[in-house]
Amino acid sequence: MAKVPAAVVAAGGLIGGYGVARWTKKRQLGGVVLAAAGAAAAQQWKQQAGGKAAGALIAAYVAAFAGSHPLAKKVGAWPAVFGVAGAVALASWAVADRHA
Repeated sequence: MAKVPAAVVAAGGLIGGYGVARWTKKRQLGGVVLAAAGAAAAQQWKQQAGGKAAGALIAAYVAAFAGSHPLAKKVGAWPAVFGVAGAVALASWAVADRHA
């Protein structure tokens, strides 16, 4: 069975986490989705690219989550989430997934 690329897992965690929080009106539940996907992506990043690269990608994932909030005030919530998810997916592909 083919493994889902870490880029897809990470982007899905950002998008899915926001979607779950918005539609259920339970931010904590969205946080669970965000954290679970982040942990799964981090495990893949470490296996594929090593600890330092995984640390950098984890920092990018957290920064994307945090950065989506002020960005949403300028461009709207969904565009901000899709933008940061795309940025994390691109970083993940460039650092880890393309070498796998």
